[in-house]
Amino acid sequence: MNIGVLALQGDVIEHRSVLAGLGVETTEVRVPAHLEHVDGLIIPGGESTTIGKLMVRYGLDRAIPVRVQEGMHVYGTCAGMILLARTVHGGEPPLLRLLDITVLRNAYGRQVDSFEADLEIPAVGPPPVRAVFIRAPVIEETGPDVDVLASLDGRPVLIREGGLLASSFHPELSPDGRVHRYFLDMIRDGK
Repeated sequence: MNIGVLALQGDVIEHRSVLAGLGVETTEVRVPAHLEHVDGLIIPGGESTTIGKLMVRYGLDRAIPVRVQEGMHVYGTCAGMILLARTVHGGEPPLLRLLDITVLRNAYGRQVDSFEADLEIPAVGPPPVRAVFIRAPVIEETGPDVDVLASLDGRPVLIREGGLLASSFHPELSPDGRVHRYFLDMIRDGK
């Protein structure tokens, strides 16, 4: 299995490190041709406006949706979730509009308001997952086909819609690889 990590800005190295620890080959995706040989794609946390503008510049804003239609799975963390969303409040970077969610950017506060929390995620099993929230977006609304996998204070923070997975938090900043493993299992199962 080969997982692409969108390598335009953000937590690229951290995601690649987690995947390497799980024995998975990775490819840094910078242009559409890099998508041709990956089984899935991670859009990392970082600065969503910067990542979005660079996706447009390199044609990835058009290439990623085509590959999703062909069955490629995508996991977006923090900024990646923003870019996957159908609707964004609080400034709108260029969006892929693939996930039926509405998000509010930086809703958990500024950089100094970053925090960690233990999340019960039944889909990955016990014990709780230690989740890192950095200028995280809040999911304000989910469409009818979106499954909420984890919540914090009544708000969804890990969701899935078909082959798309998204989290408000940064699992790549934790030594726990279960959320990444869940994404890999989605790909293996073809669901």
